[in-house]
Amino acid sequence: MKWTELVIFVLLFGVVTVLGFVAAKWKAGGTLDHLDEWGLGGRKFGSWVTWFLIGGDIYTAYTFVAVPALMFSSGALGFYALPYTVVLYPIIFLPLLRMWSVSRAHGYVTPADFVRGRYGSSLLALLIAVTGIVATMPYIALQLVGLEAVLRTMGINGSGIVGHLPLLIAFVVLAVYTYQSGLRAPALIAFVKDILVYVVIIVAVIYLPIKLGGWSEIFSSAKEKFDATPAAGDGVLLNANNQLQYATLALGSALALFLYPHSVTGVLASKGRNVIKRNMSALPAYSLLLGLLALLGFVAIAAGVAPITNQATGQPDTNTIIPVLFQNEFSSWFAGIAFAAIGIGALVPAAIMSIAAANLWTRNIYKEYFRKDATPKQEAKQAKLASLVVKFGAVAFILFIDPQFSIDLQLIGGVIILQTLPAVAIALYTRWLHVWGLIAGWFVGMGWGMVLLYSIPSANGKRAHFGGSALALDKLSLFGWHPFAGSTVQIYVGIVALVANLLVAVLVTLIARKLKAFNGMDQTRPDDYHVDDGDKKLRQIGAH
Repeated sequence: MKWTELVIFVLLFGVVTVLGFVAAKWKAGGTLDHLDEWGLGGRKFGSWVTWFLIGGDIYTAYTFVAVPALMFSSGALGFYALPYTVVLYPIIFLPLLRMWSVSRAHGYVTPADFVRGRYGSSLLALLIAVTGIVATMPYIALQLVGLEAVLRTMGINGSGIVGHLPLLIAFVVLAVYTYQSGLRAPALIAFVKDILVYVVIIVAVIYLPIKLGGWSEIFSSAKEKFDATPAAGDGVLLNANNQLQYATLALGSALALFLYPHSVTGVLASKGRNVIKRNMSALPAYSLLLGLLALLGFVAIAAGVAPITNQATGQPDTNTIIPVLFQNEFSSWFAGIAFAAIGIGALVPAAIMSIAAANLWTRNIYKEYFRKDATPKQEAKQAKLASLVVKFGAVAFILFIDPQFSIDLQLIGGVIILQTLPAVAIALYTRWLHVWGLIAGWFVGMGWGMVLLYSIPSANGKRAHFGGSALALDKLSLFGWHPFAGSTVQIYVGIVALVANLLVAVLVTLIARKLKAFNGMDQTRPDDYHVDDGDKKLRQIGAH
């Protein structure tokens, strides 16, 4: 047990716990018994709060642990995370402004609320809500993977319920203060989390290269490692086998990120369009941080880091690469600060994700199908309870499923959430796609995506199914026809499934329009998409 590191970790964890409870009074409205107040922070976060909130929401503990671990294992392919965050913000700049405006005008809390209003279809809204919840659950579980990697590095490496007890305690604390304070808790804690992360990463990328002989030596060590492996897809440079995978994974990830309900929640909590504009311009600063962080995977190679063995599975846990690097190369007290940064970095997104999933359940399932006359207080109560269920459902992933499998589920989550793009993002600009086209496209994209994922074995050969998201083109079959037979090139399954979704949506739309089928009733107005800050025409909902 590394006591110095553990004490510093616990002290900083205690600080953010206090902040979580204090947050109930921070920027408080009249009552937290209203979904706008509990689930969206009163929709009044300014530029700084929104910047830290969305940054803490997107750049998670799993990102800080997994991206450099992927660089350590696969080389240049792991760097896909950088271009995808670079192209992300220009792609989503205008759609997010539209989503904020129409949501503010109509009191929408979730993406499924928007779909319900845009098409008047409870079925399509239900599909979007269920998709968001299913895609979010493993994402929360992955935050636990990052937190467990830190705990394991500090010496807490048991198996079974007892071995997971510290993790369970951490999430009980998270559940209690999120239940009390809602979105204000992760918004306030995000300040501490991001400051710690910036300090740790800046120190690491300056100090470690100097200690290890410079970046030239680090890249040489990485090249030697990858040249000695038989794998065709690794290396310090991309090759013909993984270039298409790299590009499609970056594009698919960029399209998927702000379709996740927790990303939309962070945007809807801001108080104005100008706040969103400033944030979309400033958030790429995190991309610089991510690029530096990814290179620590090569630093770990040069430092000779070996991952800790997971006692529960008997397998090396590659997620411990960066924690072990910090432990080996830094003093105990600074390693403790670094571990706290990663641990707190797990709590912020986990809280936001659970709130977003709870909002979907409350607004688009509970109120739509079980309690149409639910009062704002009843909605808030239901959301609080649902957030607890979601958190402990994520803990169940870690307790009862191989954590390595839950990591693969994150890749599956990206394929799943991409299938909401036509109904959520495209519908912001046009209703040309028919509601039945969107529903049919969703079923085809989701079904084919799952079939393709099921066919992919794990790289280590230990699982025959759901072993990743990279599909070899020679495995791509269209009704028995293999158009790329013999090819070793790989592609991201999410893009393949999305293309199928769109093609079916267009085909069914053409048929429906030919038959003059009813396309639902649009409950949004064109001027909703151009609402500016302070517009007196904004309709206030409930206590607002």
